[in-house]
Amino acid sequence: MSHPTGNLNFEAEVLPHLDAAYNLARWLTRNPQDAEDMVQEALLRAFRFFRAFRGGNARAWLLRIVRNTCYTFQQRSWPRQSTIELDETLFSSNSADANPEETLLRNDTSKKIPFALEALSPVLREVLILRELEGMSYQEISEVADIPPGTVMSRLSRARGELRHSLASLADEDYLPVPSGPHAQLHTYREQAAL
Repeated sequence: MSHPTGNLNFEAEVLPHLDAAYNLARWLTRNPQDAEDMVQEALLRAFRFFRAFRGGNARAWLLRIVRNTCYTFQQRSWPRQSTIELDETLFSSNSADANPEETLLRNDTSKKIPFALEALSPVLREVLILRELEGMSYQEISEVADIPPGTVMSRLSRARGELRHSLASLADEDYLPVPSGPHAQLHTYREQAAL
């Protein structure tokens, strides 16, 4: 049984990082519901092992648990996810049906970023999300991903290059599918729980 002050320390140290945990899980799982499950599982693990936490960067510690939880989930569910259904309504070739306003919105660069991020490999997407969206330092990313800081820098460089290339490719396309699924709306974990 845990001591009440241990719970207060857990709440003070870990719970402020729920949004970062959800964002990382969402980008790693590519599914909001799976991300919620992964954050919940990671929080249970973090709570269970909080006594072993020796202080320091609680954010990096929690995000490492989230990362490991997501990768474990993906390894276990890989056989079930071997096929992907194509929603043909997203890739309609009849651009005459779209009004000019819809066409403009689809071609907006900010709308293309989620698609370009999805195109990155998981290890590159992970470091880019942690650096650019979560604002973590190279050292913090190194702790979360359990890789040397030099590897963090090289993966970030490759991720940025591939992202630029992907965005350039998407810019050349006349039609971009309307976002659905994991990139339809970005909600924080707390906002998602309130829905």
